[in-house]
Amino acid sequence: MSDELPKGWAVASISELCDVVKEKGREGVVPYLEIGNVDIASKCYVLADKPSVKGGRVARKDDVLVSKVRPTRGAITWIRENELQVSSAFTVLRSKGALAEKCLWQFLAWNRNYLNHLGENCTGTMYPTTSDEAVVDFQMPLPPLSEQRQIVAKLETLLGKVDASQQRLAKMPVLLKRFRQSVLAAACSGRLTADWREENSTEEHSEATRKTLLDAGNEVEVGLHDTPDSWVWTSLDRVCSKITDGEHLTPPVTERGVPLLSAKDVRDNHLDFSDTKFVTEEFAKKSRTRCNPEQGDILVVSRGATVGRTCRVQVAGVFCLMGSVLLFKPDGRYVLPQMIEFCFKSQSGLAALIATSSSTAQQAIYIKDMRSFALPIPPLPEQQEIVRRVEGLFALADQLEMRLAQARGQVCKLTPSLLARAFAGKLVPQDPNDEPTSALLERIRKEGPRIARMTRMKKGKENP
Repeated sequence: MSDELPKGWAVASISELCDVVKEKGREGVVPYLEIGNVDIASKCYVLADKPSVKGGRVARKDDVLVSKVRPTRGAITWIRENELQVSSAFTVLRSKGALAEKCLWQFLAWNRNYLNHLGENCTGTMYPTTSDEAVVDFQMPLPPLSEQRQIVAKLETLLGKVDASQQRLAKMPVLLKRFRQSVLAAACSGRLTADWREENSTEEHSEATRKTLLDAGNEVEVGLHDTPDSWVWTSLDRVCSKITDGEHLTPPVTERGVPLLSAKDVRDNHLDFSDTKFVTEEFAKKSRTRCNPEQGDILVVSRGATVGRTCRVQVAGVFCLMGSVLLFKPDGRYVLPQMIEFCFKSQSGLAALIATSSSTAQQAIYIKDMRSFALPIPPLPEQQEIVRRVEGLFALADQLEMRLAQARGQVCKLTPSLLARAFAGKLVPQDPNDEPTSALLERIRKEGPRIARMTRMKKGKENP
């Protein structure tokens, strides 16, 4: 390792560079830091409103803390306060003088090899713990002191930009979710196809269709809905040939056969067949005489934590449903399946679905309530245009999500890449006039005993 280092650098163990502080603080004097207050991702801490306790270790500004216990083992932070008292679950590392401020923290905090080292050096089964000795039994490449300061400053700037990029990228999923909801809201209100209607003003419901749909007019609050005049508000049972649910009692299951899907298998955009139960062909045939899900049908979770979740069936295979899922079979004479799907998935539509559920401990949507569920029905040509536009905009959102995932992956690689460059001597230029690290370490080795004696004498005077 040392052969690969730049001139003037040296390899040193943490035990050579730091003392393990075991000084005990006084109760109730300074703030107290527990391992749970260290954020593993950012490597920073937030102080809780808790005073120091009896037996806690003292940590001072520039000390580095390493958590030794699960689940926060490897949580590493740098002390910015003048003095804290910290949990004994931390190892407190204090520089002997060869480390610039934050240099050790930057090297250890994101070092995967170091985190693995801590994990491999644990004792105990119920509560595996890493010892102080294992914490300091690790080597690091060390630049001259002045170069360390340059590296720390450069990393502060670059890692700050990485963090800002991560924060901006973290907002994107929320923005994409809002975008999709805005598209659905525009689709279900007529705003999405306002320009299309101007160019196709002759497209209207036929008189027979309008009469059929409006026969339900007394059942829906038409006046409360702001939609185009060419649209018709009607009840769900007028545009569905069947509204039902699955099996109310769990049937005998088999190792293979026809899949039996329940609420957990209904996802937002697909059906999950990876962990389903199975029923016999004979049972499936009987079950499907009442509830026969097919491609194009709309499924809605009727109870449980995901009540209201909607999925359009896009597979052609045969399967059965449990009673925790409602089935809506769109009547193609009046409505496209996607139109019902868009209405159910829109923010207002989901709220309306939830509103139909009972107010008992477990929310549940019932068939009888869904029959009169109100929804807007544009003429079929406009429905086709709505579907085309929504699917196009959603495909764009999907592409953005893929690019976002790639960008987040690349940004995540930046921190370890920058640190690797920094501690390989490739981030800042070397100055041949800097004092070699080996000379600094030798001086610390010689002065260490004298400094230790002075510290003990000073402590004795403070605590007679």
